[in-house]
Amino acid sequence: MIRITELKLPVSHEREALYKKAAKALRIRAEEIQDLVVFKRSLDARKKDNIHYVYVVDVVVANEKKILEKVGGRSVTLSPDFKYRFPEGQIQMDRRPVIVGFGPAGMFCGLLMAQMGMKPIIVERGVAVEARRVDVARFWKEGELNPESNVQFGEGGAGTFSDGKLTTRIKDPRCRKVLEEMVRAGAPEEILYDAKPHIGTDLLQPMVKRIREEIIRLGGEVRFSSRMDDIEVVDQTVRAITLNHGERIETDDLILALGHSARDTFELLHKTGFSLEQKPFAMGVRIEHSQAMINAAQYGESGSQLPAADYRLTHTTQKGRGVYTFCVCPGGYVVGAASEEGRLVVNGMSEYARDGENVNSALLVQVFPEDFGSNHPLAGIYLQRELEESAFAAGGKNYFAPVQTVGGFLKKEQKDGVCATYKPGITLCDLHEVLPRFMAEALEEAIPAMGKRLRGFDCEEALLSAVESRSSSPIRILRDKDGESTALKGVYPVGEGAGYAGGIVSAAVDGISAAEHIFMKYKK
Repeated sequence: MIRITELKLPVSHEREALYKKAAKALRIRAEEIQDLVVFKRSLDARKKDNIHYVYVVDVVVANEKKILEKVGGRSVTLSPDFKYRFPEGQIQMDRRPVIVGFGPAGMFCGLLMAQMGMKPIIVERGVAVEARRVDVARFWKEGELNPESNVQFGEGGAGTFSDGKLTTRIKDPRCRKVLEEMVRAGAPEEILYDAKPHIGTDLLQPMVKRIREEIIRLGGEVRFSSRMDDIEVVDQTVRAITLNHGERIETDDLILALGHSARDTFELLHKTGFSLEQKPFAMGVRIEHSQAMINAAQYGESGSQLPAADYRLTHTTQKGRGVYTFCVCPGGYVVGAASEEGRLVVNGMSEYARDGENVNSALLVQVFPEDFGSNHPLAGIYLQRELEESAFAAGGKNYFAPVQTVGGFLKKEQKDGVCATYKPGITLCDLHEVLPRFMAEALEEAIPAMGKRLRGFDCEEALLSAVESRSSSPIRILRDKDGESTALKGVYPVGEGAGYAGGIVSAAVDGISAAEHIFMKYKK
C-alpha cells in the first residue's frame, strides 16, 4: 500500500472527496484507487476561519512501484507494516500464569496469553461490570460506598468509568493491536484513525465484558471478588498466592496488574520484600466549564459541525513546579471516585456522545518525593490519603465534594458558578483549607496564566472540585529489562499501579509486553 500524508479537507466533506484528494497527490484518476483506508484523522483548529481535517491514508493501486518512483517523497511513501505478530513457537508450562487485576494491563495481558494458548487465571478483587455498574450508581445516588466495587475496583479498572481516552505518547506497534482488539469487542471503528480517540464509559462497559468472554472462550479464567491477600515465596521465587476467601493458587508466573489504587496490596508487597521506590506524580482538582464557552474559545463561530472541544494546557510556576490539565472530558461529568471509606476522590467521565453541558478536566500540580514528608516507599500513598481525608471532612463527611468557584478561589469572593455535575452532591467551601499550601499557590498562579492561552479558562464561574488524587501511582515496583521484579523471580509488575504506564493504551501495551516475555521464557 502507499501512504499519503497531509491531505486537508473541509470539516463537512464526502468520502468521495478523500478519494479525489488522494488521487491528485498520486497524479492518477480517483477510479484507479482500488481501496483507501484512513490511518489517521486530526482536526486542525489553529485558525478559526479555516478549521479543517488533516488525513493520513493508505491506498491500494495497481502500479504501486511506478507511482512511487514518479511522485514518491516526504508525503507519499510506502506504507509501514503495523501488523502485530505473535511470538513464534510452542511452549510448555507446568503451572498456569496468574494475573492479579483486570484493568487494561491485566485484561490485555490475559487476552494475549489466552491467544497464545497459556490459559491464564485472572483474579480481580472487584466484581463483573454488570454488578459493578449497580454499585457505582448507588454510590453516586445515595453516597453508599462499596470498598471492593467502585470507580477504582472491578472489571475494566478505573478506565471503565472515564472518558475512555485512547491517546498515548508511546510509539509502539502493540498500540495498534490494542485498538484492533477493542474494535473487535465493539468499540467504534474510528478509534483506529482518530488523532484523539475515545470510547466513552457507556461503550466501554459492554466492551470489557466481551473481552472477558473471549479470554474464557480461549481457555482462561476470570475470578471476581477475589483479592490477593498473601504471596508465598520460596528462595526469592514466587510459588503461590492466597485469596481473600482462603483459596491457594500455585503458579510460577505472577503478573501484578494492580492499578494505582490497590493500597492494601502495596502494603502487602512492601511486607513481602518487593523493591519499591517513590516516584513523582500529581494531584489537584477538577475544573469545570460550560462546554459552549470552550467550544467558542477553540472554534470561534465554526463549531456547530465540530465535536465537543477539548484543550491541553501547561504552566511552570516561578518556583519551578509544573501545573497541567489532564484527562479532559468534553460534554462530561465530575464523578465520585472514592475507594476507601472516609476519603473523598473526584474524577472525570464522559459518554461516547460527549453531549453534556459542561467540560471538565483534572488540573494537576506536580508532587515530588521531597513533598512526601518521609523516605518510606509508600509515603506518597500516605500523602494522598491525607488530602482525601481533608476533602471528605470539608465536604461534610458524606462523600459530597468540596467545591469553590475560580472567582472565589482567586479573589476570595464566592459567586455563582457553572452548574455542578458531581454526584452525590457538593458543599461550598474554601479550598485553601483543603489543599496544601504549595498546591494552592501553584493553582493560584497557573489558572490566570492558562486563561491567557485559552479564553475563559480563568472565568470566575468555573468550578473547582477537590480532590483529584488518583491521576497516577506514587510508587514504582522495580523490574528488570524483561519486566521481571528485581526482588522476586517469577513476578511481573505491569501497568499504572506498578509505575510503568499513564493511560489505558500504555497500560494495555505493558500487559501485552509481559505476556510476550513469559511466552519466550517457556518457548521450546
